[in-house]
Amino acid sequence: MAVKVIGAGLAGCEAVWQLACAGIDVELYEMKPAKFTPAHKYKGFAELVCSNSLKAERIESAAGMLKEEMRRLGSVTMECAALSKVSAGGALAVDREKFSDLVTEKIKSNAWIKVIEEEVTEIPDGDVIIATGPLTSDGLADSIKKLCGDYLYFHDAAAPIVTFDSLDKEKVFFASRYGKGEADYINCPMDKEEYLRFYSALINAESAPLHDFDKEHFGKDNFKVYEGCMPIEVLAKRGEDTMRFGPLKPVGLTDPRTGKRPYAVVQLRAENSQGTLYNIVGFQTNLKFGEQKRVFSLITGLENAEFMRYGVMHRNTFINSPKLLNEQFNMRIRENLFFAGQMTGVEGYIESAASGILAGLNMARRLQGKSYITLPETTMMGALSKYISDPTVEKFQPMGCNMGILPELPERIRDKKLKYKMIAERGLEDLDKTLVDI
Repeated sequence: MAVKVIGAGLAGCEAVWQLACAGIDVELYEMKPAKFTPAHKYKGFAELVCSNSLKAERIESAAGMLKEEMRRLGSVTMECAALSKVSAGGALAVDREKFSDLVTEKIKSNAWIKVIEEEVTEIPDGDVIIATGPLTSDGLADSIKKLCGDYLYFHDAAAPIVTFDSLDKEKVFFASRYGKGEADYINCPMDKEEYLRFYSALINAESAPLHDFDKEHFGKDNFKVYEGCMPIEVLAKRGEDTMRFGPLKPVGLTDPRTGKRPYAVVQLRAENSQGTLYNIVGFQTNLKFGEQKRVFSLITGLENAEFMRYGVMHRNTFINSPKLLNEQFNMRIRENLFFAGQMTGVEGYIESAASGILAGLNMARRLQGKSYITLPETTMMGALSKYISDPTVEKFQPMGCNMGILPELPERIRDKKLKYKMIAERGLEDLDKTLVDI
């Protein structure tokens, strides 16, 4: 029987391409053009809904490193992007319709792939890859929820994530409230003057515009529909002291620099088991990215923080992958069911495509009776797959590619550009060694 791949976005197209290249029959289900999501407008596959940019090209950037890894694994996205490239400085940007047409033509003309234009509302039996994206239709989402239980989410209310190395260690301290348990949190203490400066900047910062489908999901009036995922800037506007009785409450904490309780405290919680990334607790936000950098850098200890991910607030269907998936993107309780794309908690065009490559590659190897491929954690694809499958993660947030999820070099390099170049070269070398055995 043919493998069924649901969704012809970037991830789905990469998955079917890997299967077809392995000589495996595959059925690609796509509900367009009969039915469109609120975000999709074009009839073709691999539609780029927002920006037409696939991020930076230079190898020493996270996106450049990831794209080079994808090329070495035979990415159809990278092949078609090269043929539809438009001028964009140091970034790889494409003519989105030409790009979509090229991908569509390659998929439809491949003898191993049968395209079926219909909506799937139930998870099929057999070998399946679900790659339906952040706006999965209601019927299929209900079917996924039955399988995943409470591990399926319909909105993405995520806080910013910063690197541990970029924090000012002289100003922050490790502690848990009232000294209970391990000192699991990094605390950023603020006096009244510091707090009021931050508060004023926060309530006057500029928010990002909402798409119509986000307004429909969250509510048009400041996300009133979901009190539990209220943006920090909306909470702040309820009163000067509101945050001090919420996520910035100082009770149970003592600043070792002063021996006193701070006026307010921002807490950071580890985002990964290596302790290289920390998220700002309670800081889900809808501010523009530039505003987040400006305002959140006013927090004590975050003056020079390196943001690996900015906070977001938008409609997004994704699963709690660390509780459900292996590194190969298949389910632990049903090994012949794979997920790919933003549904898994990878965030971004190329990240979604990369997950499709791994899902398709490993599905093919499963059917060929070969062992799964687990990429080294020094590669960007390996680090992303490790991140989304790390069972120690308790509060999962979707993540895009960034240098913070990669292991540190054995030696300390002060020049950031040189450091990232060495990290990228190490990862690509490790990838090549792995590919020899595939």
